Amino acid sequence: MSDEYDGQDSHAAELGYQTQAVQTGIPRGLGVGVGIPIHQIAAFQFETQEQGASEFQLNTGYSYARLQNPTVRALEERITALEGGAATVALSTGQAASFTAILSVCKSGDHVVATSSLFGGSVGLFGNILPLMGITSTLVDNAPDAVQAAMQPNTRLVWAETIGNPAADIADIAAFARIAHTRGALLGIDNTWGGVGYLCRPLQHGADIVTHSLTKWAGGHGSVMGGSVTVGNSHDLSTNPIYTAGKPSLLETRGAQALSWRQRWFGAHQLGMTLSPHSAFLIAQGLETLALRLGRESATALALAQFLESRPEVGGVAYPGLESSRFHALAGQYLHGGYGAVLTYEVEHSSEFLAALRVIRIAPNLGDTRTLVVHPWTTTHGRLPEAARYAAGVTPRTIRMSVGLEELDDLKRDLAQALEVGAVKPAETALT
Repeated sequence: MSDEYDGQDSHAAELGYQTQAVQTGIPRGLGVGVGIPIHQIAAFQFETQEQGASEFQLNTGYSYARLQNPTVRALEERITALEGGAATVALSTGQAASFTAILSVCKSGDHVVATSSLFGGSVGLFGNILPLMGITSTLVDNAPDAVQAAMQPNTRLVWAETIGNPAADIADIAAFARIAHTRGALLGIDNTWGGVGYLCRPLQHGADIVTHSLTKWAGGHGSVMGGSVTVGNSHDLSTNPIYTAGKPSLLETRGAQALSWRQRWFGAHQLGMTLSPHSAFLIAQGLETLALRLGRESATALALAQFLESRPEVGGVAYPGLESSRFHALAGQYLHGGYGAVLTYEVEHSSEFLAALRVIRIAPNLGDTRTLVVHPWTTTHGRLPEAARYAAGVTPRTIRMSVGLEELDDLKRDLAQALEVGAVKPAETALT
């Protein structure tokens, strides 16, 4: 790997999260800018034919921007440091990252066990796209015994989210890892709600692959899209034919880098789901303030969850920071620095409630600096069968709220006045 953007040193592992967030990926030296520049370049030069041949074979430096770019590489190094991983590939969207992660260990005839409380796009990926490639999946309750019962001889991957979207349930990562590894499978965790290692580092609990929608808290301002796949050092590929077939096999050829190499080869090289340099720059900027934002947003989310739980117009508040949550103990085990910035709750007349909001905005995003709400039943999960929506923790009354940086009292007042409207039936509203 080129050391052009190697901003880490021998003490990097000892540095705290916020220090790594602002320092990683930036080199030192006379005249070197204090920041990550944008390399808006499509191709990189070789001095000789032999250099070109070597680079196209090894892919350790720069050749063509679809594969690698200095700005994107700096972002990847920063994400790797924040997740405590070994390597990262950054891609165009979170959906691209999930697709790449799954296809890096699965082929036709393989099977995936996934928890049902997933982002709607992930459920669609398992139900609509992977079957076209001969990959089957079983969606189960977010519990170790359910995952264990669904494992098959051809299961190559267990998949879950750190905090379920939108159910706000917590994956028992260590238990899932034990189940997967006992059967020769890997564990993949979508850690988007975990905030790029700020709230949770799944690799430290036994996960093998971690993905992100960098569109969310990493970018943080609702202005950029991106995704990433990060791997650790402890995954075992010795029973996966993708890596053991052939002479020499991919595992023999690439060694410890085989998994990360295949992810870059598949997602960027073959499918071209490339993250643009400008997007990488914006996401790297966002990472520098992620801890400040997500810490504040998590504190506000907990206060709002407690406020909503006390309101008679609201039912079914789901937030792992609440002592009433059945996932509160798991949240204490896996989350640090807060319980996340998203909560869900139920309002009887959701349409009237949403229309009455004056500060909070209706939009299908998470991790923005602004507080956003959405009605998952008709939007993010609207294309799923009803049974799948209920399995994901979505009902016709569910509201998902991603908490931003507004003043807590302003958000409380806005919710209170909208709840008064949402508590009244539409016919009663018309009469008044």
